[in-house]
Amino acid sequence: MNNIDNNLLTAIQTNGYGFIASIIVFGILYYLARKRVGFGTRVMIALGIGLLAGILFQNLEWETKAISTFGSIYVSLIRMLVVPLVFVLVLNSISSLTNLEYLRKIGIKTFAWFLGTTGVASIIGLTIALLFNPGQGIQQTVPEDFAAREIPTFSEVILELVPSNPVNEAATGKVVPLLIFAIFLAVAIIKVGSKKPEAVKPVRDLIESLATVLHQVIKFVMRLTPYGVFALIAGITARYGWETLQELGSVIITSYVALILHFVLVFGGLVLLVAKVNPFRFFRKIYPMITVAFTTRSSYATLPVNLEVITKRLHVSPRIASFVAPLGASVNFNGCGGVWPAIVAVFTAQVFGIDLGWTDYVTLVLVSIISSIGVAGVPGPAVISTTVVLTALGLPLEGIAIVAGVEALIDMGRTAVNATGTTVTALLVANSEGEFDRKAFNNDKDGEDDLLVNPA
Repeated sequence: MNNIDNNLLTAIQTNGYGFIASIIVFGILYYLARKRVGFGTRVMIALGIGLLAGILFQNLEWETKAISTFGSIYVSLIRMLVVPLVFVLVLNSISSLTNLEYLRKIGIKTFAWFLGTTGVASIIGLTIALLFNPGQGIQQTVPEDFAAREIPTFSEVILELVPSNPVNEAATGKVVPLLIFAIFLAVAIIKVGSKKPEAVKPVRDLIESLATVLHQVIKFVMRLTPYGVFALIAGITARYGWETLQELGSVIITSYVALILHFVLVFGGLVLLVAKVNPFRFFRKIYPMITVAFTTRSSYATLPVNLEVITKRLHVSPRIASFVAPLGASVNFNGCGGVWPAIVAVFTAQVFGIDLGWTDYVTLVLVSIISSIGVAGVPGPAVISTTVVLTALGLPLEGIAIVAGVEALIDMGRTAVNATGTTVTALLVANSEGEFDRKAFNNDKDGEDDLLVNPA
């Protein structure tokens, strides 16, 4: 008991400022919620306060463990939803279809957009890296404890994707095998339902009820988003000092220029020219999701918010959203598999004085596209994709270790681009299938969902 008391006293003494700051900011955000300030506005306010708090705590050398703990709690609550969400929503989405031809059609379109935009992202990353030369003049030593990540073989990748024990895969958080299992079940429901509708009606009713209940749980957790965003961004800002940013500042700038260009030109262009909607309105509607992706650095953690944004703010049909969003969180890596490997490859070549030719650049883009498929379901997709690209080009893998100091900062932008790519794809697929409510989308007053505005 004395040890517990001592630990509690020590925690209060060392984390007091962080705890007090968190309580004050949470009080402000709750007050704004009671005043019915929009959800997106509160998220952006939380982001701004988090940045200021992180800078202050870093300069004053105050402990941010208390603040970071609140952020970790928020991320854990969101991750709690990932496995049931993927399983139930994919099952509900596909089993509601009347024929398998429709599934094949939207599946082909979804993968085509995922892979196509990843290829373009790789080209943009390569172009910007060649223009900015992030590795020139940099002399970095490789950390002594660096160990290159082992690239899984083709057979290992395939085996990782194939479900063998759905219960174990759900327990260990392997989302892709669970997604494939859900597809098998949904197809079986469609097949049996075409011959014996009464036999699958109880199953369909159960799945639909579970989906409805899960959406309510999402609403509960999403109300915590402004608080979580503050805690996460404050902890990240306080963690990185000026020295780290200064040493590899060229890599950070190059990465964000490429990510922003891909975000604006590719995503904005597709929304404008293909979906034929106002890109400014589109980005305004999805920015709560972008903020969550940026701060959590996890496409899976962003999945619940993305589903809400796609269905409630973009007005894409739930069955398209429930198919594209979970799939995108698993295999759509515009930032991690497209932009980042290209920049690290050019950076590594420049640091180690290795010349790359146009054939290497073509190889880089093709391998980026292929590896973005191959790393689905593998932890750390950005590291694996980059390892595959560097190996294919014959570049030293130590380049990954050199940029590791700032990767977390860049990962924020990469994840935001990944998640936005999924949202754009959902809109494009829904628009092509006539499952996008354009009139509701253009209604600005319809942008805020009541659940995300009310605090209780």
